[in-house]
This record gives sequence, structure tokens and C-alpha cells, in this order.
Amino acid sequence: MEMVKLTIDGIEVEVPRGTTVIEAARQIGINIPSLCYLKGVSHTSSCRVCVVEVGPRLIASCTLPCENGMEVKTNTPKVREARRTVVELLLSNHKRECTSCNRSENCELQTLAKELNIRDLRFEGERISYEIDNSSPSLVRDQEKCVLCGRCINTCKNVQTVGAIDFSRRGFNTRVSTALDKNIADTVCVNCGQCIMACPVGALTEKENIKEVWKALADPEKFVVVQTAPAVRVALGEEFGMPIGTRVTGKMAAALRRLGFDKVFDTDFAADLTIMEEGTELLTRLEKGERLPLMTSCCPGWVKFVEHFYPELIDNLSTCKSPHEMEGALIKHYLAEKLGVDKKNVVVVSIMPCVAKKFEGQREELSNENLQDVDYVLTTRELAQMIKEAGIDFTKLPDEEFDNPLGESTGAAVIFGATGGVMEAALRTVYDLLSGQDLESIDYVQVRGTTGIKEAELTLPNGKTIRAAVAHGLGNARQLMELVKSGEKHYDFIEVMACPGGCVTGGGQPIVDARTQACIDVKAERAKAIYDEDKDMPIRKSHKNPYVIRLYEEFLGKPNSHKAHELLHTHYVKRDRF
Repeated sequence: MEMVKLTIDGIEVEVPRGTTVIEAARQIGINIPSLCYLKGVSHTSSCRVCVVEVGPRLIASCTLPCENGMEVKTNTPKVREARRTVVELLLSNHKRECTSCNRSENCELQTLAKELNIRDLRFEGERISYEIDNSSPSLVRDQEKCVLCGRCINTCKNVQTVGAIDFSRRGFNTRVSTALDKNIADTVCVNCGQCIMACPVGALTEKENIKEVWKALADPEKFVVVQTAPAVRVALGEEFGMPIGTRVTGKMAAALRRLGFDKVFDTDFAADLTIMEEGTELLTRLEKGERLPLMTSCCPGWVKFVEHFYPELIDNLSTCKSPHEMEGALIKHYLAEKLGVDKKNVVVVSIMPCVAKKFEGQREELSNENLQDVDYVLTTRELAQMIKEAGIDFTKLPDEEFDNPLGESTGAAVIFGATGGVMEAALRTVYDLLSGQDLESIDYVQVRGTTGIKEAELTLPNGKTIRAAVAHGLGNARQLMELVKSGEKHYDFIEVMACPGGCVTGGGQPIVDARTQACIDVKAERAKAIYDEDKDMPIRKSHKNPYVIRLYEEFLGKPNSHKAHELLHTHYVKRDRF
């Protein structure tokens, strides 16, 4: 690898050719401020906050490649004044409601203003008023807070290949918009929320349901049940100052009880149930040779992506509801009867790492007897806000267990939170069921990791080979779908998660600023915690969950039975591409 030498603030640095100045500076402990730069996503040098002095010129360091003999100065009066002016100009046209903004204290513009010691603004820009777009059940767009960094656009267009938003108009009237200025709900937006994670300010946020949940908890006639997704437990702690990837499963269960929920369940139970239903569905399709490859349906962002862009492959999607929808259906139509509670008074709240689940929760297809399976979806961030509102000192909570019968789970269920986890969980069960053996080697490392598309083959006892593929991030999913459509690749089973890294870095997880993302692989740290929890579980295969076994004996009969299809399966709809 060819190396180049340069000096940054008088310090000699040697880096591989192609390294940018902002990256080289960070290697020697110099953090050049930036706003539009997001490692691996956005490198446009549009905001000019990261300028450095090279000779007589000020140049944006996020796109400036290092060269031999280059002399860079990052902290001169000229540089500081240029950065301060840029940030002041941004603030002059910004909706400065910092005390009530949900990104307060986690806003990159706010941080820049503080670091650059901006106390007064020399400029007062002409403020443009925009209506807030809250048409989506998943997210809210506030154009008056937008700083036109383009990070959301690059994420939506280049990483996710959805292209629901882009720049429109010119000059002072430039804005981030949808095609024909439609409401975001009327576009091909799949609600993945990765634009929220990319936004450095509060221009994009989830649509909050906190007030509705507090109201339900305060209603004595309501029986309010909560369930938590596997990825939440490895991220929630970050909202309380814990290191990225800290496991807080027991503290989370304790906090939920203190908030007043009547039952605290684990969506992991239904993840185990999903493996039973989806695994049986896979074996049936393999036997018949129909509708292959079977594609997972746990991720609502991915499902909506197929409905918009690949409607010809809708029949390849598993008919299984996502785990939290399965659990919601069971809570209302199985557990309520066991507990002697009127199902009409049962309120199901899902704590998810995902904003697409908010859209999913409202789908007509996910209801029974005119009752939605899930009533409210809260993100990891919203749960943290409720805990703070209640004055609970999260870090000092003792560990508590989930309630049963819908709270017991296995290691196979918890790995649903990481890309490749659904595939691995399914393979653990499918092999055992077909072989009649209890296979000891159950870590399918071929489907782990953060490679965009992963492939694996599993030879079954009958000699048949299951050809599997895993993709995370919709850009990779699109690439995989094109390979399948063209006939270049043939698979039996495909897992897709809409968010890069899977649910661990979903659109509802704690937001990590660009500077931290440049230094820490967030998805790897949270995934490691997921797999550590799997290893610590006494049971690591879904078909061995004793409560799942009992559920089939008492209520469902067998996987893919008529009763199971009535409550646990669904269908999908073709949607417009524009």
C-alpha cells in the first residue's frame, strides 16, 4: 500500500494514499469539526465547517486527499473565523428552539456552536416558514430545522437506494423535498428511519407515541402489556451514559415494571415462535419446490421495499408476521383469555429499535376481530425518555426477569437483532428437525458479520443442500434481488434487514454523532453484545423453548396449523413505485 507523508499542525503523519485530511487528523488526536461529513455515507464538503488552511487557501478537509509534503493547519485565526462564520450563518436561518427540541444535547449543530464559542449571532437571516410534515406514522420532517447537509439524502439514495427525498429548488430556496412535494407518507419511503440516524439536528425525528402510552397506563380499565425487541437491550443503556454495546436486559425489565406496565414480556419469545412457523414454511416450500427462495418477513422496512420495488416477488415473502406482531396477537387472543381479561381492554405496547414498526402496527393486515395486534410502538429513544420522565435512576436498577409465559426465550431468538441472526436461528432448528439430532455445533459463522451480502450452504441429512443468502441495508438488498431476478443466483432462503447492521442500528436506536461513528463501529459493538447474550442463554434453539412447546400443545396445535395461520400469518400488498 502506497503511503504519503504530510504535516498537520506541525506533526508529521504517514497515511495510506487516498486518506482524507479529516481522517488523518483524527489519527493524531485532532478532531476537525464537521457537519455534512458522515463516514461511509456523506462526503460532499458542502457545509464548509471542516475547512483547514493549506498554503494561502481554505479547503474542506473531508474531501481533501492527503499528498506528500502537504502542510495543513487546522487551528489558525483564519480557520477559526471561517468556521465560526459558517456556523453563525447556519444558525441565522435555524429554528432555534433548543430547549424543547428532542435532539437537545445530542445535536451536532448545537455542539459546534458550543465548541466554537458562539455566544451572539452577527447575522439575522430571513427565516423561511415550512409546514411540518407529520403525515407518516413513523417519522416527522421539520424543514425549519434542516441545515441542508445532505446526509439524509445520501443515506436514502445511495445507502438504501430508496430515493424518497432529494434537494429541490436553488439558492436560498433550496430544501430537502420529496417528488412533487408530496407528503412523505405518499412516497416510496419505507420508514426505515436511517435518515433520522443520519440527520445531525432535529429536522427528522420519529413520531412520538409517549403521551398515548402514558394515558393508557393511567387508565384503570386498561390492561397494558409491554414487549421488548432483542436489539433494545444492547442499546438502551447508551441513553443513560453507558458504553456502546452494554447489555441491560434485567435493568430494562425492572424499569418497565416501575413505569406501571401490567405485564413485561420479551418479543424474543415470539422470535422463537417465528422460527417454528417460518422454518416449517421453508421445509414445506422446499418439499413442493414452490415460491422459492423464501424471503424473511421480520423487517417491515424490507417488506414495504418489496411491495414498492419488487411486487413480482411478494409471494416469495414468508407469510409469517413479524415477531412483535405475533406476540401482540397472542397477548390479545390467547393470554387475555387465560388471565380472564377482556381483550378489548388489552393495550399492547412494543418497544422496538425501529420506526418502521410504527407503520407496521397500523397495517390493516395485522389485526384480528377488528383489534390491531399491537396498539403502540415506542422506539428505544422513546422508552429512555419515559424512564427519565418518571425519575428512575436506570443505572442503579436491580436486574429483573421477564414475565411468563410470553417472556421465556432462547439464544436463537436474541440474535434476531443482528444481521444474519434470523437465518442462523432458522438453520439451528431446521437441521435438528430434519436430522432428528441435537446438533452441538450451532454457531453458523458464515452468516455473521457486516459484509453486505453473505452466502451459506447447509447440507441436510437427506443430502439436500439449502442455499442461503443474507443482506443488510436496502442497497445490498436491491443488489441481491437483481441477482435473483436475472437468474444469476439461485437461493432457497434469503434473510434481509433494511437497516445496515440489522436491528442493532435500526432507525429507533440511540443516535450516535458522526464524530463517534468515525471512531467506533457501532453495529459491531452492539452485535457483539447480542451474540454474548446468546452464548449465556441456557437454551439456544427455538424448538426447545418449553413455553413455545406448551403453546402449541395448549392452543395452536402445530406449526402452520389453521389456528397458527389465523393469528400468526398475514399477506402483503402491491404499492406504487412513485
